[in-house]
Amino acid sequence: MKKILLYSDGSSLGNPGPGGWGTILKYNDIIKELSGGELNTTNNKMELKGAIEGLKALKEPCDVEIISDSKYVVQGINEWLKNWIKNNWRTASKKPVKNLALWQEYVKISQQHKILATWVKGHAGHIENERCDTLARDEAELLR
Repeated sequence: MKKILLYSDGSSLGNPGPGGWGTILKYNDIIKELSGGELNTTNNKMELKGAIEGLKALKEPCDVEIISDSKYVVQGINEWLKNWIKNNWRTASKKPVKNLALWQEYVKISQQHKILATWVKGHAGHIENERCDTLARDEAELLR
């Protein structure tokens, strides 16, 4: 399996408001940047959308490390998702999972891959995270 580094970030100008996501895929020396936006969204939706769109761009099953400054995305993938599915998309406090359609899309698109999510501190000089942040903010600004 190819080892892919997938960096992603999301942004929302207002919460909700116009938002964007940015993703960088790295395989050896190959780098691909992706970005997009939505008119009325939240930062958490855009954070998750960045990871989803990065996974969608992969053409075959891969060993993927998703690197994000979103604890929501990282904990969702690594810790919460299995129990949400087991509990019929309910949280530990029995409330419906927020952003259900996106999490279900993530589950569908992620099944063929081996995935680990890693958290990095945002706005701390991490080159790829800073670039993803710029991509996401630029997309949100286009929709303002």
